[in-house]
Amino acid sequence: MALPVANLDAALPFYESVMGFEVTSRAHEPYKTAVARRDGIEIGFAENGGDPSQDGCAFVVDNVEAAFNELKSNGLQNESPDFKTEDHGETSFKVFYVIAPDGLCYWFGERQETK
Repeated sequence: MALPVANLDAALPFYESVMGFEVTSRAHEPYKTAVARRDGIEIGFAENGGDPSQDGCAFVVDNVEAAFNELKSNGLQNESPDFKTEDHGETSFKVFYVIAPDGLCYWFGERQETK
């Protein structure tokens, strides 16, 4: 995955400090890229000319409230998670969204029990 960012060096501190990722590799050719890892998940970023406001990714978490509280305690500038319920196929999720300073959108969702 190569999520587009306008300025890699400016974007990475948010992922390290707020989202808890560790940058594991960087490259400069054919353009600046980085890979960050956390809990066995890797995401990639690239100064590839793409529009960050049109991209992002989803994270399924065990506890969406704990995920929000962790991000908030790490400095997330979002006062309220605005939790919603969304159905994806036959699965319901309790979700919230985070828009990173670089414009990328992240969906955090916890599977809900079906009745």
